[in-house]
Amino acid sequence: MKRRARLGQVRKAVIPVAGLGTRFLPATKAMPKEMLTLVDKPLIQYAVEEAVASGIEEIILITGEGTDPIVEHFARQRGLERELKKRGKAGEARLVERLGRLARVRTVRQAEPLGLGHAVGCARRLVGREPFAVLLPDDLIDAALPCTKQLLEVHAACGGSVVATQRVEGPALERFGVMRVEPAAATRRKWRHRLFRVRDLVEKPTLARAPSSWVVVGRYILEPEVFDFIAAIRPGKGGEIQLTDALRIAARERAVHALAFGGVRHDAGDKLGFLRATLYYALKHPELGSAFREALKSLKL
Repeated sequence: MKRRARLGQVRKAVIPVAGLGTRFLPATKAMPKEMLTLVDKPLIQYAVEEAVASGIEEIILITGEGTDPIVEHFARQRGLERELKKRGKAGEARLVERLGRLARVRTVRQAEPLGLGHAVGCARRLVGREPFAVLLPDDLIDAALPCTKQLLEVHAACGGSVVATQRVEGPALERFGVMRVEPAAATRRKWRHRLFRVRDLVEKPTLARAPSSWVVVGRYILEPEVFDFIAAIRPGKGGEIQLTDALRIAARERAVHALAFGGVRHDAGDKLGFLRATLYYALKHPELGSAFREALKSLKL
């Protein structure tokens, strides 16, 4: 029997994985970028695990051409489980089985990569009239309390849509959606000086025209009305349907909050960011961390 969502409850997360991954060519010619491995897990698994740890029950993958390996990664492979057990690899068998049980995964096809807003809009039928989360696998956020869970707490207290934010200075601002914000009345002490009301958003402005240094990071809790806003907008920056433009409408017509999240973020969307993230997670790895640190020292860089 299908569970009904309580009013305001967030049960579903949308994760777009239909991008072309051109920054990682030739590695991504025959493999989705989201399947690139960071130490011992692909990028997509970090995002799904964060969603599940935040209480999300259903993952909606926005897929495209060549993304079948992502779907297969979270499917049960009983033959592999049996073979691993037969070879005495019980730990590995449990690991594979856990992936198949991690979350209920559904897919919807994005015929063309027409922008993040378009990708999110593709999930409309599966999301329905419920608030939902959006996670971008490129953004890795290591936090004691998962970033998505932090946003869910704000959503439960304040309502409306909520986005994750951090400060970015200098020319790097031009790579982000940038917000004009004002302090929000924090209902909890831990949010003081970290919770903002969003008044406007601009997608990838020039440095001179950036309204602030507060940027949108790839974690969102969105109200279902955003689908109407996405349907109403025209292609924006880069000729794509931008989620930022839909949120700009939402900020005018509904409450949109931004939370300066707690945690460490890595942008794994380009090669240098991916390498930095690899170093970070390798050094934190419970089995490899110490040995990897010594290996780095031995390189005498």
